[in-house]
Amino acid sequence: MYHINKTEIHPYKRSVSIIGVGCTPFMNTIDNPETNGLTEGELFGYAGLQAMEDAGVRPKDVDFYYHGCASPLNGSNYLTPNMQVAEWVGMRGKASIHHSEACCTGYLGLELAANAIASGKYDCVLTGAVEYGDGLAIQGLPSIYRKKFSFQEFQISTEWLTDNAYTRHLLCNIGHDNSALWYQTQYGLTDDEIDKALCQLAVIARRNTVNNPLAIIHKTYDEDAKEAGFDNVLDYMQSAFNPKVGGIMRISGLEQKCDGAAAVLLCATEKVEELTHGKVKPIEVLGIGCAALEASNPYLEVYGTMEADRQVKARTGIDPSEIDLLYANDFIIGSQLIAADISGYIPKGEGWKYVMDGRTGKDGDKPINPNGGRTAFGHAHAASGLADVYDAVKQMRGLAGDHQVKKTVNTTYLRGFGGGQNLCDIIIRNKD
Repeated sequence: MYHINKTEIHPYKRSVSIIGVGCTPFMNTIDNPETNGLTEGELFGYAGLQAMEDAGVRPKDVDFYYHGCASPLNGSNYLTPNMQVAEWVGMRGKASIHHSEACCTGYLGLELAANAIASGKYDCVLTGAVEYGDGLAIQGLPSIYRKKFSFQEFQISTEWLTDNAYTRHLLCNIGHDNSALWYQTQYGLTDDEIDKALCQLAVIARRNTVNNPLAIIHKTYDEDAKEAGFDNVLDYMQSAFNPKVGGIMRISGLEQKCDGAAAVLLCATEKVEELTHGKVKPIEVLGIGCAALEASNPYLEVYGTMEADRQVKARTGIDPSEIDLLYANDFIIGSQLIAADISGYIPKGEGWKYVMDGRTGKDGDKPINPNGGRTAFGHAHAASGLADVYDAVKQMRGLAGDHQVKKTVNTTYLRGFGGGQNLCDIIIRNKD
């Protein structure tokens, strides 16, 4: 196995639980007169106050908050963005920290908040993240004025993810093909088998999210195929209507960048009944494993996921058979296969078969990303990880509406990945 340094994590000093969640719709704010002009503070405030309302607490009950944004100067013209949102969540005078770990920001925000409570310093902490992935701030103007974030400008910003003095730009090399190529090689899939599996993942993602009111996409590939004159959706997906953007990856396997915010409220489990007056059933954060590999490392997503998984399994003692639901940050859709394989959620090398049989859809026995993931729900970079936690909590409460999975969800595993380096594996469970 590729050698990386390992960390042994220790038990929390006290139990930590999720008590409230909030999430904006994921959207292109500029395209709608009702949302054009919304600021980061308004989006962050929407999600943060919703999380507090969900838990039945007030801002004065929250001791500290974390603010996540993947690219604050690029997106907002704010140097200290955590201080620009305080008034919108009733946190005047409360201390806060801003952090930025690209597309892993939301997951690591949960790690920061859980650690702050587990240490005993705070009892109740809000962690939130906000991102404008579709609209760039215009230098010299108030942030209510934005311009569309072109793909060319997005490519420029991705260069900031690497040490560009010594590392090649990662977007096409790692971003498109890396994880899927590892999976194909590891398990001996033909080019057609891996292509069909990646296409089917995208088809399932659209089917999962079509009725999700917070998602940016509300149309299935089945509908697109029918309109284009195809009887079989996979024939459509393997046609020129869905061109390849790398050696393996097609356009359907890449993120739908957009704007949005999400927030999660955490509390010391021993304080939940007192703080929420017994009205909230806590969801315990059993453990979080983390790793990071700089972009020059081959197959960094694979080996970083392995290390984060090793940590969280060692800490929690959870067996893969206990996992009811999996979320994987899939701005590269092949990441679903990697996360399911390494976590043990699906038997080694069998994930692509489960996908082809439809078993990873919201109606299947091994659901992955029932919210639709990054290619269908949308990807508001920093905010997406906490949007996954939002959806996981709704699923575990049985309140996910039309995209509720068909099985009972007691334990959820979330795999975060972002920035060409950060990996974060989280296990949460309904508290008995």
